[in-house]
Amino acid sequence: MGLLIQKPDHVAGSALPAILIGLFVAFGGVLFGYDTGTIGGILAMPYWRNTFSTGYRNKEDGNLDVTSSQSSEIVSLLSAGTFFGALTAAPMADILGRRLGMIASTVVFTVGVILQTAATAIPLFVAGRFFAGFGVGLISAIIPLYQSETAPKWIRGAVVGCYQLAITIGLLIAAIVDNATKDRNDTGSYRIPIAVQFAWAIILVVGMLILPETPRFFIKEGKNEQAAKSLSRLRRLDIDHPALVEELAEIQANHEYEVSLGKSTYIDCFKGSIGKRLATGCLLQALQQLTGVNFIFYYGTSFFKNSGISNGFIVTVITNVVNVCSTFPGLYLVEKWGRRPLLLFGAIGMFVCQMIIASVGTALPGSQVANKVLIAFVCVYIFFFASSWGPVAWVVTGELFPLKSRAKCLSMTTASNWLLNWAIAYSTPYMVNSGPGNANLQAKVFFVWGGFCLICAFFVWALIYETKGLSLEQVDELYGKCSKAWQSKGFRPTISFAEVQEVRGSVAGQGRHMSLADIEADVGRKRSVAGQGGYMGEKEKDYEV
Repeated sequence: MGLLIQKPDHVAGSALPAILIGLFVAFGGVLFGYDTGTIGGILAMPYWRNTFSTGYRNKEDGNLDVTSSQSSEIVSLLSAGTFFGALTAAPMADILGRRLGMIASTVVFTVGVILQTAATAIPLFVAGRFFAGFGVGLISAIIPLYQSETAPKWIRGAVVGCYQLAITIGLLIAAIVDNATKDRNDTGSYRIPIAVQFAWAIILVVGMLILPETPRFFIKEGKNEQAAKSLSRLRRLDIDHPALVEELAEIQANHEYEVSLGKSTYIDCFKGSIGKRLATGCLLQALQQLTGVNFIFYYGTSFFKNSGISNGFIVTVITNVVNVCSTFPGLYLVEKWGRRPLLLFGAIGMFVCQMIIASVGTALPGSQVANKVLIAFVCVYIFFFASSWGPVAWVVTGELFPLKSRAKCLSMTTASNWLLNWAIAYSTPYMVNSGPGNANLQAKVFFVWGGFCLICAFFVWALIYETKGLSLEQVDELYGKCSKAWQSKGFRPTISFAEVQEVRGSVAGQGRHMSLADIEADVGRKRSVAGQGGYMGEKEKDYEV
């Protein structure tokens, strides 16, 4: 195995168009990251605090400020909007399509940005936060869906992981812009950081007007000719090229097989193999939030200031730089190392860092040594998160589900991420701050996040299947044959869904009720008769995505 991620020799066509399209679509993550990242700095801006205060004075500095409950409301309303937006993403992506769905999502997001920019009091500001969140929720579910359905399987993990990279870039830009405007003594201090988001929206909409719809959406809609044209554009192959015809036939056969097993209503998403995958995806996204990473990016500026660090804004910029840089190793390792090992590595590393931060911060509150240790290990913790759980959670959830229910299931897994995001955003001020009704945990809150990181490690071992190198259709075969996650690393696909449909069609009255194991045995007998040895004969056929 070489060090570089390289296209397999037997794969026809070019992967470059699909990779470039996937990378551009990942730009939507900048909207997500910037919008969630900018609020922490805005809450700490003197002019914003004075303008939006309803009379409360901060006991730390004596200046006008918003209360803990108002801070929770402002931060968490975005997460509430994203929760409902993520759930709405499924019908939007299935009715309008993945491409037009992203355009509509960006329009909703822009409405929220307009309201926040115009606001001079809390009610209009939180209304803008909700609508912006609704748009971000829509985008956050549809982008991994689009990427998974278009990227080649041998680099799909890195392409989908770039969505998380774009989120980290958005967080970094937010920290830089906040730091640049924080000392302005006018509305530009908060309006400039908010209005910058118009640029991200315009770039994404213009790009999506040019890009193709996914071939899998066209297959789902029964538009096979349009699916062939879309796949031809993605693979840079003629419509009648054998490799493209085979890939399209496999996608279609897999979809027909899944549809023949039952309906794809929301209730059906909770049954059988799909239900197991949905539970895995929802828990994965929830645990990603419970690692505590958004505590750093939502409240990091305020937390660092309260911990005695003089310039919390600069520390926030530093943590965001670490976040961006640390995502790159994850994009490489997700394809070279695999999903399971990388998630385990990240969970254990984060647990160790959280325990050190909590112990030192609790034992030596306010000391210069403790502050340096806190900053150092927060950066190491972010490295472990950004190189593992940050990108890989989106990669795994994008790969789990069959086409018939993919949009619905992916929207629910994303909604679980945002539900926990909201819960953490709402509860953190009460957990960390001092004063009546607050827990005043300060650095001890990292004991909580560390405990969840330990749970993450056990969860990965028990429930995360290794899907590296498999097409989305082969993931269905994996779940059909492998009952235990820790046995999934040795799985190799042995049958195509085109063969599955052929066998089921040839066995009158019984094909529908045959298991994949029974069908595989039947195909094996036919291959023996034909003198073929391996999967799909001597020449391995590669169904790309």
